[in-house]
Amino acid sequence: MARLAAHTDTRQEILDSAYGLVGAKGFSGVGLSEILTSAGVPKGSFYHYFGSKEAFGEALLADYFESYLADLDTTLAEPGLSHAERLMNYWRKWQATQGGIDDQRKCLAVKLAAEVSDLSEPMRLALKSGTAAIIERLARSIAAGVAEGSLTVESEPHTTAENLYHVWLGASLMAKIVRTDAPFEAAIGTTRRNLGLTSH
Repeated sequence: MARLAAHTDTRQEILDSAYGLVGAKGFSGVGLSEILTSAGVPKGSFYHYFGSKEAFGEALLADYFESYLADLDTTLAEPGLSHAERLMNYWRKWQATQGGIDDQRKCLAVKLAAEVSDLSEPMRLALKSGTAAIIERLARSIAAGVAEGSLTVESEPHTTAENLYHVWLGASLMAKIVRTDAPFEAAIGTTRRNLGLTSH
């Protein structure tokens, strides 16, 4: 049991150390030696925990989405708020973490989607699974908001959730290009309109 715990801890340390590096440089731009040095793990031990760099990337995304979805569940269940308020809080948190220049806080789905989807089928599928789970949670919250009367939508909830997630992915990419919050402010406006919320 102790050996298993040590194995799990070391594996997690490698993953944790990689987030900031991959967030800053991308997946291809970070070497294994750099990740292992950051984690304080001997260079020869990487393949004891991951079969390949691609398998490591797949594990990194799975670990990232597990944490992301747990945070999303907390946000969408915050007590004392309507579902509309919880949803808007989620997108405001998105803006707060995706804006600015702190790459360590950036969403790996935004950072890696274009880079790895054509290079690694397992990583593409990990991205697909993770983003689908996000959209499903948003859809459930939208449906609940419609039921309680805090928001209205013209399309069915899943389509609305999917469209809004796409809007925010695009806004994140454009914000990287223009280096301002203007794409996020536009996304907030689009989100409020899609949810039938007032402009103030």
